[in-house]
Amino acid sequence: MEDAIEYSDLKPVTRRLMLQMEQDLGTKLEWIAVDHYNTGHPHTHIVLRGKDDQGKDLIIAREYLSRGMRERAAELVTLDLGPRTDHEIQSRLRAEVEQERFTSLDRSLLRETEPDGTFRSGRDQDSFRQTLRAGRLQKLKRLGLAEEVSPGRWRLAADLESTLRRMGERGDIIKALHHELTRARIDRASSDLVVHNPGELSGPLIGRVVSRGLADELSDRHYLAIDALDGRIHHLEIGQADATEPTPEGSIVAVRPKQPAVKPTDHTIADIAAAHDGRYSAELHLKYDPSTTAAFVETQIRRLEAMRRADIGVDREADGTWVISSDHLDRALQYEQVLARKAPVEVQVLSTLKLERQAHAEGATWLDHELVAGDAMPIREAGFGQETRKALAQRRQWLLEQGLASESQGSFVYRANLLRILRERELQKVGGQLAGELGLPYTPQEPRGRIEGIYRRRVDLASGRFAVVENAREFTLVPWRPVLERNLGRQVTGVAKSDGGISWNIGRQRGPAIS
Repeated sequence: MEDAIEYSDLKPVTRRLMLQMEQDLGTKLEWIAVDHYNTGHPHTHIVLRGKDDQGKDLIIAREYLSRGMRERAAELVTLDLGPRTDHEIQSRLRAEVEQERFTSLDRSLLRETEPDGTFRSGRDQDSFRQTLRAGRLQKLKRLGLAEEVSPGRWRLAADLESTLRRMGERGDIIKALHHELTRARIDRASSDLVVHNPGELSGPLIGRVVSRGLADELSDRHYLAIDALDGRIHHLEIGQADATEPTPEGSIVAVRPKQPAVKPTDHTIADIAAAHDGRYSAELHLKYDPSTTAAFVETQIRRLEAMRRADIGVDREADGTWVISSDHLDRALQYEQVLARKAPVEVQVLSTLKLERQAHAEGATWLDHELVAGDAMPIREAGFGQETRKALAQRRQWLLEQGLASESQGSFVYRANLLRILRERELQKVGGQLAGELGLPYTPQEPRGRIEGIYRRRVDLASGRFAVVENAREFTLVPWRPVLERNLGRQVTGVAKSDGGISWNIGRQRGPAIS
């Protein structure tokens, strides 16, 4: 509601609206609602069950859906707040003249635009509205959305409405960012706030999560506000919730634009299918390349299964053979484009430990990785960049005190296998703590060994996220993967690989491995 800000509580008016709808529709209604105050415009979402009180389909006239409910709500607001006075109406219209969003004034201009795309001012005899329109046209001219082609005749930009709506959304985002920054006690100028349009991130971004929330509530698309190393606050859409792992406030993340591209896996499948009359299977793959491993074949099959579920045009026969079309690579690219729309960026959680705690943490922190890499990150002497420089200096000093680094003539030398030493030191400490809690001894993960047991939970450490895998005799801590969270309490089996990753099987029976 436009006047929702006038209500301290939206629940009573929502309940009255639903009672009125029950009278209008002649049936009891089952519904649930939630009030949202996360934008500059408080609002209520209502979910209505599509059945009447007789269990039959709830039929609502098109006119009632498009106008009736809104008019009923307006009547209730008028009863509560009284009718709008002429002064209130005029004040609201005056405020629209300079707004950088789509307004009712713009709607009336578009409604009176002639077929040739031009609009003639001065038609309305109401001097007040003519003054408003003239002021609005001048504002649109300054925004590059209108031009006066001749005295009194204007041409409006073809994308006027969409451009103004985007500008309004950006204004709402900036307001919300200021609110989030105030809550987080972060001081930044408006010039240091950057709003990225979906899919327009040009390069990688590293920084601290200020907040995460809903960018579009109806499609469940989320955003991240990131205090980056360049000293600016970046707001960007990250896609649907299940496409990105948890990113708690204060965690350090790297965000990279997702570039849809055909994967080597797709080329392998296409080559094998081309050699076998458009067919692919595990047996055909092993026949085509006897040197390949079963785990690699399972990777190809998982890819095909994912494309099949997305209805991209991949079919599986009853015997498990896959039918691969001659344009498989084009279909694979189409699938990647679908994934990119769902999640336009890749979000990697570098550390869940807040920056100030990393300087003296017992574990292989993000700071340690950056120090060992030795690459000069583009860090600005402001905001989070300045905080990171300070934390890096404190971490160097801590490593010197621990005997894990030495300094000679201004240069630092870090102990060999520093990251492994720090990680093992932290895992031993945490493993000992969990042993008392679980009543089982902790056993470190064997390099390239087999892991088998029940996945109990995730633990966030300075060295990263780890999974607690428990069997009848002991438990171990292994690198966590998002797929494990969907299998909490289930039997898992994994084989550690030489690159540090783990190929997982879920359940007691052998099934698809998840690398």
